[in-house]
Amino acid sequence: MNSPAPSPAASLPPVSPVPHTAPTASPPPPAAWSPSRSLARVADAALGPFQAAVIRVGFSATWLLFLLREFAHRQELYGPDGPWNWALARQLTSDNGAFTALLWFRGQLWFETVYALAVLSSLLLSLGWRTRTMSVLFMLGVFSLQNRSVFMGDGGDNVLHVMALYLVFTRCGQVWSLDARRAARVREARARGERAPDRAGPALWGVLGLVLAAVTAAGRTQGEWLVPAILWGIWAAQALNWAVQRRARSAEPRILLDAVGNIVHNAALLVIMAEACLIYATAGWYKIQGSRWQDGTAVYYPLHLDYFSPWPGLGDLMSSSGTILTLITYGTVIVQVAFPFTLFNRRVKNVLLVAMMTEHAVIAVVLGLPFFSLAMIAADAVFLPTPFLRRLGRLAGQARARATQAARGRGDRGRSGREPRSA
Repeated sequence: MNSPAPSPAASLPPVSPVPHTAPTASPPPPAAWSPSRSLARVADAALGPFQAAVIRVGFSATWLLFLLREFAHRQELYGPDGPWNWALARQLTSDNGAFTALLWFRGQLWFETVYALAVLSSLLLSLGWRTRTMSVLFMLGVFSLQNRSVFMGDGGDNVLHVMALYLVFTRCGQVWSLDARRAARVREARARGERAPDRAGPALWGVLGLVLAAVTAAGRTQGEWLVPAILWGIWAAQALNWAVQRRARSAEPRILLDAVGNIVHNAALLVIMAEACLIYATAGWYKIQGSRWQDGTAVYYPLHLDYFSPWPGLGDLMSSSGTILTLITYGTVIVQVAFPFTLFNRRVKNVLLVAMMTEHAVIAVVLGLPFFSLAMIAADAVFLPTPFLRRLGRLAGQARARATQAARGRGDRGRSGREPRSA
């Protein structure tokens, strides 16, 4: 009798049981870009707080140092009896509609008052005290003095003129400012359940509103419509913000106003970046069209002008080598033309940023243009990386703490040295 054929399953080798394991979760795919997500990020926070603080300090310090250096020559530059006299300035501003508070009243007292306010607002803005108010007064000081004598400025004054307007719309006092320290104290007081009302801010804006209303009613801003309109808009927005902060019964109006402020800040910071790129791009492309820049000799000529030669020895040293002059000439054009395109590559952008800042530092020393260079370096600072600025802030804080500790130690030793000795 034939035995039955084995089944196919019986011929397979035994399979060892496989232990049961939970399936590993794959990482979620990266979130796709969407306009709503980008808008939410722009509205949720004021971006670039460190960059905004740097340009605040840079522009205000540049203007402050200029006003202090030219204090002895202020009459010739902007005074009522200067070479560009009051009548000529009045005629020019009536034609171009430029804003200047110096022409509201005629007299030495008014001129000295405006000049002193320009110095004071620049100092307080650099320290970050009431940055919203001081940024407005800083803009008015820049406009009033520069538009009074338009032929006294240079490229640095033009940069400062434009950036002073943009700075008003930024939240430039979030870090490295007295406003930030006051905000921290307010948060600590509220955490303890204490009330910390801000009385100085509304009082200051109330005074400024009264002054603006008086000037407008007197017709002093006739023909100057843009800046007064901006001032009234800023004043109304600030008054609305304080009213909502104090009277709103729910958090939604505060959240809405904060989101609007963040959007305005981020837009102004973007405009400052675009303005800096436009300055370099136009300067580079205009240089390309010049024959002296094409043959590599353009740098030679300003080095031998008496007006731009505070240190003739340095100019002679730089112009002694034709190779160095050619490299500097072509390098300047390449850096200025290429910089806007390097914003998409962080490493290359940082390298060119260092090169441009170094170039402006050399211009300040060799050509005797310190305030032009400071204004351009302040404009370049908006592109500085945030980690570098954070590290710089930590180093500055540590240095300040060491200096404070050393001062306290000297004071303690001085007091101990004056104590009477016991018998």
